Amino acid sequence: MRRLKFWLIALAGGVLGSVAHADQAALARISVTIPSLSTQQAPMLADEARHDDPELRSRAFMVVDQLTGRVLLSRNANEVVPIASLTKLMTAMVVLDRQQSLKETISISYQDVDTLRHSRSRLPVGTTITREEALRLALMSSENRAASALARHYPGGSRAFAKAMNAKARLLGLGNTYFSESTGLSAGNVSTARDLSRMLMAASRYPLIREFSTGTDYTVDVANGSLREFRNTNGLVRDPDWRIGLSKTGYIREAGRCLMMQAWLKGRPLLVVLLDSTGKYTRTADAQRLRKWLAERKWDQTLARADRIKG
Repeated sequence: MRRLKFWLIALAGGVLGSVAHADQAALARISVTIPSLSTQQAPMLADEARHDDPELRSRAFMVVDQLTGRVLLSRNANEVVPIASLTKLMTAMVVLDRQQSLKETISISYQDVDTLRHSRSRLPVGTTITREEALRLALMSSENRAASALARHYPGGSRAFAKAMNAKARLLGLGNTYFSESTGLSAGNVSTARDLSRMLMAASRYPLIREFSTGTDYTVDVANGSLREFRNTNGLVRDPDWRIGLSKTGYIREAGRCLMMQAWLKGRPLLVVLLDSTGKYTRTADAQRLRKWLAERKWDQTLARADRIKG
């Protein structure tokens, strides 16, 4: 079985964003692996139901211990599915990798209006914001027009941006992932829970992605002093019982309700990917069920289960 090596910044203590008040933890550079498995291969034991599994209702999911790369839970982890606005994590990485000025102003134009699904936006056409603000709104409140504008203002425009997204996916070893545009409105943006856990791990290396994706709210001047407040689409970042280092939600009809998080549970950073939750609140309920399940188990029992999965 091939293994993909990732180098990441492991946060041993507090993280940015929702826990920005905590002292910054010492940074440790470590190497971890997440097992790679082609969709053509037999499913891993992790995808089989166990009597002691939490009753998660997402169609596909993967939970990984970020410090070791051990897969703690998974189901349908190699199924290629639309990923909706989870796309915006890759959008953010491509923007930051290019190192364009975050203080440069960009405009929202009619080209950024959603003509595919006719979704609503709180950014009127004509709004001028900084690239930093657009990045924050795309990550925190999943603003499609902000994500579209970021791609349009990329060298070579939206088409070049999509190519950069796919090049980054190949660099990260995301063999079952493809992007056609920057917002996630297209059902042609596809991936697997396993690939997304790798993408989440890579995104966790970007301090701004951690900060912007976990902010609770942000106010923007949308037109000549007219202020508009934007809120995080993941209500868990406002829950004091949760310690979340990175967050992204997504929804289109073909993808269902989706959620990706780096969340500190049992005192460790876990990578949580939940895909295709049918009900409006199912993804949040699944996260709560996962948290409860882990709280009721000793960590050595959980790791022993992970060893059985990998073996």
